[in-house]
Amino acid sequence: MTDRAAMEAVADWYHAWFTGIVLAAVARRGPADAAALVFAVFRRQQAETFLPGLRKLGLDGLPPAVAAARYHYLSNFIGGVGVEYVEESPRQAWIRYPPPRWIWPGATICAIPSEVNAAMLRGWHANNGVMLGCPGLGFVCTGQTVDGDPGLEGYYVEHDHALAEPDRLRFAKHETMPRFDAAAAPRLPSSDWPEDRVARAKRGYAMTYCRTTLAAAFDVFGAEAGGALLGHAARLIGMQHVHATAAALGARDFAGFMVALAEAEGDAAHAEAQPDGSVVVTRERIALLRGIVAPHPAMLAAWGELLAGALAGWDRFARMKREGMLAWRITGG
Repeated sequence: MTDRAAMEAVADWYHAWFTGIVLAAVARRGPADAAALVFAVFRRQQAETFLPGLRKLGLDGLPPAVAAARYHYLSNFIGGVGVEYVEESPRQAWIRYPPPRWIWPGATICAIPSEVNAAMLRGWHANNGVMLGCPGLGFVCTGQTVDGDPGLEGYYVEHDHALAEPDRLRFAKHETMPRFDAAAAPRLPSSDWPEDRVARAKRGYAMTYCRTTLAAAFDVFGAEAGGALLGHAARLIGMQHVHATAAALGARDFAGFMVALAEAEGDAAHAEAQPDGSVVVTRERIALLRGIVAPHPAMLAAWGELLAGALAGWDRFARMKREGMLAWRITGG
């Protein structure tokens, strides 16, 4: 197993949890609450990553519409997301996410209401002009895959006047993005973005969405309800994905899976066999919670449900008990 394969396995693991959280919100709380969560996730993530990302990608200083569209093209490309770009002028640039959609993989897209998908656009795309100090920049959505359109697409356009908040996002289904020409699209400098760095970025892309969603769920629903929603989704994802993830990591027993998963996330971990036949797995830290100031205990509990669900899927007779902050005792079934 290569380091890149391990990082991609982690990316898939946390991508599944992120999508599962949104689906759980739709199913258990309804479309309006799910849309509120998605809006909070994307607005929070934009505040934390958009401007630093522009500088890292060398896009600061470009015209606002071009900078915004190129950011979405390059950052999503790095994250492993299918994406297209067409620049019509310095004041208008298109972005398109063709099917299959990364954010709603496989059959999950059938359960995403239109308003939940649109909340992503309201949370981020419609706010780029505000972040860039260009009050005339807006986003026009010309299609949503969840509505049956052949991709999520739209364009950034800079107007000659400031836009009111409701006008920063509008829908125009009668317009269509021109055909994408990959040869003419922006490219990452290969010397700055070797394959290993792209793999780390892909892992970070999925983990950052999960990290942001932890905080957003607490903001929107409160610690008790938010933690319960996160934990429910985590347990289901752990059960569903443990075997595929373990195979990708080359793990042959559950303790080995926990260690391999931690190491693939960039954390140190080890497993120690105990005289009573149990195994204690200890991690030095949890990468997913890094950057969250004083994470609420319910966040750790929700993350722990990934492991609890994974163990249930691995061996329903086995048991796991937390010992201290970052140690778990596994007893076999």
